[in-house]
Amino acid sequence: MILEMKVPSPGESITEVEIAEWLVEDGDYVEKDQAIAEVDSDKATLELPAEQSGIITLKAEVGDAVEVGAVVCLIDTAAAKPEGGETPKKEETKEAPKVEVKKEEKPVAKESYATGTASPSAKKILDEKGIAASSVKGTGRDGRITKEDAVNATPSMGTPTGGNRGESRSKLSMLRRKVAERLVSVKNETAMLTTFNEVDMSPIFSLRKEYKEGFKAKHGVSLGFMSFFTKAVVRALEMYPAVNSMIDGKEMLSYDFCDISIAVSGPKGLMVPVIRNAENLTFRGVESEVKRLAIRAREGEITVDEMTGGTFTITNGGVFGSMLSTPIINPPQSAILGMHNIVERPIAKDGAVVIAPIMYVALSYDHRIIDGKESVGFLVAVKEALENPEEILMDNNVKKALEM
Repeated sequence: MILEMKVPSPGESITEVEIAEWLVEDGDYVEKDQAIAEVDSDKATLELPAEQSGIITLKAEVGDAVEVGAVVCLIDTAAAKPEGGETPKKEETKEAPKVEVKKEEKPVAKESYATGTASPSAKKILDEKGIAASSVKGTGRDGRITKEDAVNATPSMGTPTGGNRGESRSKLSMLRRKVAERLVSVKNETAMLTTFNEVDMSPIFSLRKEYKEGFKAKHGVSLGFMSFFTKAVVRALEMYPAVNSMIDGKEMLSYDFCDISIAVSGPKGLMVPVIRNAENLTFRGVESEVKRLAIRAREGEITVDEMTGGTFTITNGGVFGSMLSTPIINPPQSAILGMHNIVERPIAKDGAVVIAPIMYVALSYDHRIIDGKESVGFLVAVKEALENPEEILMDNNVKKALEM
C-alpha cells in the first residue's frame, strides 16, 4: 500500500510551510513516528514524523514552499524492512573505461616585454609593493613596464591587491523572512518611540547572593534576574493598563491578564515563547517556566501555540553584551522592555560617589495608544520595584516570597 503523507497544519492561520531539511534520503526505509523532515512555518521550525513504516519516496525538495495538505512524500508500507537495518541501495552504474587523451603539445612562446609585461627588475619592485602588473601602465617599448614605472607606481586605494574576496549566497528561511516582514511593518505602521532609564541592581545582587543556593537546592532552578523583571513588569502593567493593550482596527483592546513573551535564542534564530498568566506565578513559578521554555526552544521542540499570543515582551540583549538598544515592538503588542548588560559604574548615592552594578533599561512603545506620561511612569515603576524588591515585590517577607 502506498501512503501519501501530507503536510499537517502547524497552527491557526498558517497556510504553507517550507521544507527546511530532509532527515532521510529518497529510498530509505523509515520507521513509524521517525522524524523524516524539518519544516519551517512563519512562526517556528517543526519536525515531520513518518505516519507509517516503509520505504519513502520524496516528492518535494529542500527549500520548496508547500501548502498545508499537500503531499510531500510517499511511503510504501508493504515494503519489507531490509536485513540488518540497512536501506537497499540503488544499483550503482558502472563507470565507463577511461580513455587516455593525448594533449597536443603547443610550442612555448618566447617571453617578450609586450604591453603590460614587467621587466625582471620592475616585477621584483611591484611584488615588494604588492601591486599587480596589470594595474600599471608601462612607458617602455611596446608598453613594457620599466624599473622607473615600478618605482613610481602607487597602489590604488580602491583596487584590491590581495586577500580573500569570496562570497556566498543562501536562502533565508521562511521564519527569518516572516520576522523581517514583521519588523519592517512595525517600523512603518506604528508610532514607535523609546524611553530609557537606569537601574541599580545592588539590592537584587544581595538577595541572590544570600538565597540563590538554598533556592536552587529546594526548587531545582536558579534564582535569576528574569523572575525579578517579570514580577516588576506585571506590577507596572497593572498600574498602567494602556501598556498592556493593543490596537484592533479603530478600538483599543486591553487585557486583565499578563501573558509575558520572553525572547529566547534558538537554533533557527530568535524565538518568543509566552509565560501565560504571569500575574499568578511566584518567583519559583517564573524561573521554572523560563527554564522549560528556553530548553524547548534550544532543542527545537517549541510549538506554535507556545509562541502565540503574549501581551507584553521582555528581551535581554545583555546576555550578548549589549549596553543599550532600542528594541522593536513585537506586533500586535504595543510595548517591549529591553534589558542590557550589568556594568559597575560610578553613581551618586546619599551625597557620595559609589561604584554600583548598573543596568540600562529601555521601553519601546506605540505612541498611538501609550502616552509619554504612561510610558515613563511604567519604566519608573519597573525601576522602583527592581531597586526595592524586598518591599515592593516580596511584601517584606523574602523567605515566603521565595518559598524557602
